[in-house]
Amino acid sequence: MKTWLISVSVAAALITSGVQAGGDAAAGEAKIAVCLACHGPNGNSLVPTWPKLAGQHREYIYKQLMNFKSGARANEQMSPQVIPLNEQDFLDIAAYYSSQQQTPGTADPAVAELGERIYRGGNPATGAPACTGCHGPEGIGLGPAKFPRIAGQHAQYVDATLKGFRAGTRANDPNGMMRDVASRMNDEEIAAVAQFVQGLSQ
Repeated sequence: MKTWLISVSVAAALITSGVQAGGDAAAGEAKIAVCLACHGPNGNSLVPTWPKLAGQHREYIYKQLMNFKSGARANEQMSPQVIPLNEQDFLDIAAYYSSQQQTPGTADPAVAELGERIYRGGNPATGAPACTGCHGPEGIGLGPAKFPRIAGQHAQYVDATLKGFRAGTRANDPNGMMRDVASRMNDEEIAAVAQFVQGLSQ
C-alpha cells in the first residue's frame, strides 16, 4: 500500500512539474484580454462575485480552465470564453496569474469569529472537517494537489462557491470532497467561513 501511494505521489509530482514547465507568464499576459473585464489586469477582480486569480496556484487555474473547456464545470460567463482557447493558452494564462500579487481583503470580525472556529476546528456536531486539512492554516492551499489558495478571496464568491458545491451545481471537486464538506454546513456557517477566509492574508 505504501509503495502504491509513493508511486502515485511521484507520478502526480511529475505531471505537476510538466504543467509548471509548460506555461509562460509573459505569453499569458498577452492572452488575457478576454479575462480583463471580470478579473482585472493583474487578477484582482473588483467585483466580489468574480474570483481573484492573482497568486492562485497555476495547477488549480489550469485545471479549472480545462474543466470549463470540457464541460466538467459550467458557468454562464466562463464557459463561452474558453471555447477559442487551447491547452497551451490555459498553461500560459495560469502561469501569468499565479505570478501576480493578490490584494488583501478584510473580514467582518463579528461574523468571522464563528468562521475561524469552523475553519480551524470544523464542526464535530455535523462532521464537517476543518478547512485547514486541505487549505492550510493560512489558507494558502497546495498547488500540486490542486487545493486552491482561498486566503484573501472575496467572501461573496466563496459563499456562492460553497453553496454551489452543497447544491451539486458545481461538481468538479475530486471524489466529491467539497460537496461532502459543504453538505454539512448551513448558510450561517458558510457565510462565516467566507468572511474569515476573506480576511486571511500572508
